[in-house]
Amino acid sequence: MTTVDDLKADFGILEDWQDRYRYVIDLGKNLPPFPEADRNDTYRVVGCMSQVWLKPVAATPVMQFLADSDAHIVRGLIAILMIIYNGRAPAEILTTNINEIFMALGMEEHLSINRRNGFFAMVEKIQNYARIAQNKA
Repeated sequence: MTTVDDLKADFGILEDWQDRYRYVIDLGKNLPPFPEADRNDTYRVVGCMSQVWLKPVAATPVMQFLADSDAHIVRGLIAILMIIYNGRAPAEILTTNINEIFMALGMEEHLSINRRNGFFAMVEKIQNYARIAQNKA
């Protein structure tokens, strides 16, 4: 299983952003299938230019998410978020410094403002699910 440290190491090895984009797209190809029936407004991420759906499938003791998009690069960004957040307790999700990870991967320099906004909209939806799970515990 890929970890955040693996991501940082992989991004560090890749020489230019064309290679990193290809890597991100490849990560997205490995996402598990997202149920067609769940491609609805309940799971849609508002704030993304692309169509994005994000669904919690387990909440305790750790959270698991399924997600998908109609855009290849966004699917890769989803895969990065799944590496960061899947298998984490709600409290850990809420205390993860996503800005530090985002900066460590160099993404702030190479994502358009729209993609960046979409990335953080997905983060916000994940954190909202974590808050709900934490409040139910």
